[in-house]
Amino acid sequence: MTSELALSVLDLAPVRENQTSADAVAASRELARAADRLGYHRYWVAEHHNMPAVAATNPPVLIGVLAAATERIRIGSGGVMLPNHAPLVVAEQFALLEAAFPGRIDLGIGRAPGTDPVTSWALRSGASGDEAVARFAEYVDNVVTLMSPAGAGVSVGGRTHELRATPAPLGQPPVWLLGSSDYSARLAASRGLPYVFAHHFSGSGTHEALELYRSSFVPSQDLAAPRTFLTVNVVVADTHAEAQELALPQLLAMLALRTGGQLLAQRLVESAAEVVVAESHRSLLEAMRGRWVIGDPQTAAAQVRALAATYGVDEVMVHPVAGARRDDPADRAPARERTLDLLAEALGQR
Repeated sequence: MTSELALSVLDLAPVRENQTSADAVAASRELARAADRLGYHRYWVAEHHNMPAVAATNPPVLIGVLAAATERIRIGSGGVMLPNHAPLVVAEQFALLEAAFPGRIDLGIGRAPGTDPVTSWALRSGASGDEAVARFAEYVDNVVTLMSPAGAGVSVGGRTHELRATPAPLGQPPVWLLGSSDYSARLAASRGLPYVFAHHFSGSGTHEALELYRSSFVPSQDLAAPRTFLTVNVVVADTHAEAQELALPQLLAMLALRTGGQLLAQRLVESAAEVVVAESHRSLLEAMRGRWVIGDPQTAAAQVRALAATYGVDEVMVHPVAGARRDDPADRAPARERTLDLLAEALGQR
């Protein structure tokens, strides 16, 4: 990097209306390669289930695919929804990834289900998710302990047994807590863990969450001072007008999510242009648009710098949400790749 501001990428592996899930994964692989080539610092993938517009259902598997396709960029989860999984399974998955790609793996953990109640029920084999959510702090501690060299001591049948994640890697992937409320900010601060607030999704409460995290941070063996960064939805194109066109498919998808609309595969730019937004929803759509970074390279770069300064961070994780046109190849996301390219160039990072 040639500037003090580091750029990273968040990817939900979106599926658009002319794609299969296999196409979407291929497009994410190419996007990760572009980020690697352009000097981006890290590349995280999220966990969402039973959504036609999202192919990222299993972060550890997708991380392995992307890490194998890249050379130096850090690959991680943004995040693994821990209540859906046994802590030992998560610890083993990321220990294995760290062993395969040493020094390049991040484990970001979230508390939300990442899906609807029926799918949550299926993920937990019919068990209630209430207990898993209530025990989230304990589960986080378990994951951290199980990935440590010493492991854990588990008492079973009156005896204490050693338990640790295997294969034992040379290092430990850093554990980040993710959240869109103050709960994870408090937990991360109390455990001395790095923390990220979901500014790209929430858009409000960021100042409060980051201040709470920083002011209540307790240093740990692995982290002496608070560590955080900003996430933001971004579309960059040669002109402001083109960027606005490319942003509309994702804006409509988020509008449907927030208003109880039908969740479909992401519209193409041409299809999105034909949608008539209900008058009652227009203010919400414009409010979302106003929180995103949408524009030409210089305007977008200035907005990213301003956000970093406003929230006191030296890293910004961009979620490139540019839509695709009808004649774009199914296994690529050219406008998303171009967003990363133009932004990196405008910020002097390539």
